[in-house]
Amino acid sequence: QVQLVESGGGLVQAGGSLRLSCAVSGGIFSNYVMGWFRQAPGKEREFVGAISWTGGTTYYADSVKGRFTISRDSAKNTVYLHMNSLKAEDTAIYYCAARYYGASVKGSDYVFWGQGTQVTVSS
Repeated sequence: QVQLVESGGGLVQAGGSLRLSCAVSGGIFSNYVMGWFRQAPGKEREFVGAISWTGGTTYYADSVKGRFTISRDSAKNTVYLHMNSLKAEDTAIYYCAARYYGASVKGSDYVFWGQGTQVTVSS
């Protein structure tokens, strides 16, 4: 059974940085395209970014491009979301997700999900 566990969320001031982690267990990490999504209160879940199997290709939503970076460490079966220059509008629950095929911006295309980690940015 594949499990995804996020960590690293918290409270940060605007302009600050956080690094989220997503540890994957129960499956073959290199088989998965990994995605990050977020959901703010009262809003729909939205795509943040994704990273290919090898880590060689990354994709980002326009709202985070240039501020957020996704990386993966195959030795640790972990994917990271490095968030810089955080804004109040980045406040949300952040989820990591996994799928077997190419990157997708649609949450419904992802098979496995973590429980989420709260990120709160104070202005």
